[in-house]
Amino acid sequence: MTLIKSISGIRGTIGGRAGEGLTPIDIVKFTAAFGNILMQKTGLKKIVVGRDARESGEMVNNLVVGTLQSIGAEVVDLGLSTTPTVEIAVPLEGAAGGIILTASHNPGQWNALKLLNAKGEFISDAEGQEVLSLGESLDFDFAEVQNLGKVVNDSSYLQKHIDAVLALEYVDVDAVKGAGFKIAVDAVNSTGGFFIPALLEAMGVETIYKIHCEPNGKFPHNPEPLKEHLTDLSAAVLNNKADLGIAVDPDVDRLVFMMEDGELFGEEYTLVAVADYILSQQKGNTVSNLSSTRALRDVTLRHGGEYFAAAVGEVNVVTKMKEVAAVIGGEGNGGVIYPASHYGRDALVGVAIFLTHLAKMGKKVSTYRAELPQYFMSKNKITLTPGLDIDGLLAKMQAKYAHEQHTTIDGLKIDFENEWVHLRKSNTEPIIRIYSEGPTPEAAEAIAQKIIKEIEDIIS
Repeated sequence: MTLIKSISGIRGTIGGRAGEGLTPIDIVKFTAAFGNILMQKTGLKKIVVGRDARESGEMVNNLVVGTLQSIGAEVVDLGLSTTPTVEIAVPLEGAAGGIILTASHNPGQWNALKLLNAKGEFISDAEGQEVLSLGESLDFDFAEVQNLGKVVNDSSYLQKHIDAVLALEYVDVDAVKGAGFKIAVDAVNSTGGFFIPALLEAMGVETIYKIHCEPNGKFPHNPEPLKEHLTDLSAAVLNNKADLGIAVDPDVDRLVFMMEDGELFGEEYTLVAVADYILSQQKGNTVSNLSSTRALRDVTLRHGGEYFAAAVGEVNVVTKMKEVAAVIGGEGNGGVIYPASHYGRDALVGVAIFLTHLAKMGKKVSTYRAELPQYFMSKNKITLTPGLDIDGLLAKMQAKYAHEQHTTIDGLKIDFENEWVHLRKSNTEPIIRIYSEGPTPEAAEAIAQKIIKEIEDIIS
């Protein structure tokens, strides 16, 4: 059993002993701590809750909602929802904050509490540490019976979210409707199964092939939207001669596209394509994390903007976007953050902008993909062993490559002329991630294997 408390939230496997998995005790104490902190800091009692469709969701939701009531909070329960939907609901409700019940791309035995502030944005690492500290100390009171909170169930936010997306300045519903797209959707049997088709229908897409769109939480494949997990979507695109395939993760904040030839557009290129269109309409800066493709930098420079890199983690990207007034940003895992909508990864926003872009170009998806800067990424990992000095290891690698351009704002990233390598400890798993990129798949893998061997030599 695993329980991970990090900048990404409080995430763990369901079951086991308290403190070793995401048990009811862990859920209650951290929910109560967070709710108390929110109400104390904002003076507000309203807190928004929503969840993805994973099988443990109803149980976790009951615990979270009941706990919030027990501390006197007024709960707005969106029920089956998405991460970006909860994010936009918090400020619209004038709430103190929100809790999203989802383990994102993790398999079905996982769930998590993702914590939002009053802006509907993920709390900072410092705020997260405050929640953890209070949750462990249990230094708070529960409400007396006459002060228990109430619950309002609100199912209106599917439509509110769609309406907000369609109202964005650079989303063109008429252009999309006129294109007559045929689109296949794989939503891994979570809430994207009704959110994404509903958005497509609102944009005038009449032909939708639904793959794994029943929100019953029974994931038919690994829920991370990677090529090896999307064979059913590829078959649906090819068999139906669809123009495009769309895949999202269980909480609908990651987005990947399948081209008409059954091949992936590339999760790294979701943000690149969306940024390409936005920057063609509005000159400005962009941000992605250090592990994302150089293609965003190239596209940004081509449109006369400036590119900036942030540490991995959505909150870090958002902080950097605000600092440099970025007009678009996100992460190379298919996460699009468009400030004109809200500061959170949002697959619905990404779908609407990409379809507008595609409709106005009048090109096949594969044709457009070939026109973008060509980079290839290799993603490797090394499982951590007990007692391994990660900081010392990275320091030795930094010294070895001190003559190359590098940064240590998040692990160690080394920028070579034609390739880069990023080494960092995962926030959510006991591993070191080793991401690399080059002009060819072979170059990306070669530099990764070179670095891996050097790390292994240091360890041994």
